[in-house]
Amino acid sequence: MLTNIYVVVSIVIIVGALSFIVGYVTRRRQAEGKMNRAEKIAKRMLDDAQKEAKTLLKEAKLEARDQLYKSRIEFDKESKDRRLELSALEKRLVQKEENLDRKVDLLDKKEKDLSRKERQVFENEKVVRDRQKELDGLIDREKEELQRIAGLSLADAKNILLKRIEDDVRYEASVFIKKTEDDLKMQADRKAQEIISTAIARCAADYTVERTVTVVNLPSDEMKGRIIGREGRNIRALEQATGVDIIIDDTPEAVVISGFDAVRREVARLALEKLIVDGRIHPARIEDVCEKTKKEMEKRLVEQGEAAVLETGLMGIHPEIVKLLGRLHYRTSYGQNVLLHSLEAASIMATMAAELGLNIKVAKRIGLLHDIGKAVDYEIEGSHAVIGADLAKKCGENPGIVYAIRGHHHDVEPQNPYDVLIEAADAVSAARPGVRGETVETYIQRLEKLESIANAFRGINRSYAIQAGRELRVIVEPEKVNDAEAAGLARDISKAIQAELEYPGQIKVTVIREVRSVDYAK
Repeated sequence: MLTNIYVVVSIVIIVGALSFIVGYVTRRRQAEGKMNRAEKIAKRMLDDAQKEAKTLLKEAKLEARDQLYKSRIEFDKESKDRRLELSALEKRLVQKEENLDRKVDLLDKKEKDLSRKERQVFENEKVVRDRQKELDGLIDREKEELQRIAGLSLADAKNILLKRIEDDVRYEASVFIKKTEDDLKMQADRKAQEIISTAIARCAADYTVERTVTVVNLPSDEMKGRIIGREGRNIRALEQATGVDIIIDDTPEAVVISGFDAVRREVARLALEKLIVDGRIHPARIEDVCEKTKKEMEKRLVEQGEAAVLETGLMGIHPEIVKLLGRLHYRTSYGQNVLLHSLEAASIMATMAAELGLNIKVAKRIGLLHDIGKAVDYEIEGSHAVIGADLAKKCGENPGIVYAIRGHHHDVEPQNPYDVLIEAADAVSAARPGVRGETVETYIQRLEKLESIANAFRGINRSYAIQAGRELRVIVEPEKVNDAEAAGLARDISKAIQAELEYPGQIKVTVIREVRSVDYAK
């Protein structure tokens, strides 16, 4: 029994020792693990601190470089400003030096002028003395003549006196006639200006941009393939049916219709839009739609022509002429819609005819029909004025109206006031600012040509083309061109412009001669 107790106690002691040893080893291992983890954390924190220090160092370097770059830019800017100030100061010094040189030259010139005037004074005194001698001689001869006349008979003396009076009267009459003609011409020019300005003020019409292409928008790019068709049969059928060119390029969702006949382009546009909406695109369908569209366009042309006739209040115009007026709605000339131009010309004609007491209806008719030839000038060769006159004659218009249409571009000489008025109305409507378009290149070339024509003359300092090329201002050198020569110079430049340049309307040439005397108070 005692032995068993010893055994149990021994076992307990051994188990306790083993438990202590195992716990010690376990705690030691845990301590070592914690120590290892602490060392790793410390190492990682050290690495992070080193990386952050490197990052801060890089940022500091970049900031220093940036500050250096900004300082350098500020230094360069300040240096540039200083150089500009020095350059401006140098220019002012050079200018002052040039002004001093000019003053010295001016003083030399004044001294020479004084010497010349002094010589002229002496010469004039001599001329006065010579003239006095001549006058004394004339008085003596006149006295002798009077003595001779006194010895004549009464009839002879009367005839001589009457002849002298007749010569004086003729001279005064010629002067009076010349003055009267100038006054009448001035009044006529002023009255003509008033009539034209009144006609322009009472008329205002829009204008469109000239173009030879029309763009049709597509719902998608897939529609291009359907328009072209298999082996291009659809697009060929459309071009043959309408007489225009269909251009399909890389432009997204768009097809271009090209042609000089605006009516055909409009027919093609309407037909193509109908085909796109319908969705059935094949040669037979294309021909059917184009035929219907042409008939619709014929009706539309008649309606537009009738609207123009109704706007002018004219009666008895031939149906074929009405249809041609409708075609003018789709015709442009230098960017100006021809139908609107014709309506504007009719309005201007009516205003001028009313001012001059002429028949307003006849004037309106001539203005409305004067460009009717442009409706078919793509199909018939010749001047549109001649074509229009032949059409008007064929449709039974009055011979006077036919003649005015034929001569509105100087193809024939004017025979009555209407022939002159239609030329003026056509020019006013076509040449007023903003009514006609031209390319930028043509516009710039015309301005440069204007200035080069003026600069080719002697004594020109500078020339400027202003008001869109409708006025040319020329500044001359006062030492080389006097006041009398300035007027002749303006006339010569105008003639040179008329001979060398083509332009709408008229160009005003202004020659400016200015003399300035400059001095400086110091």
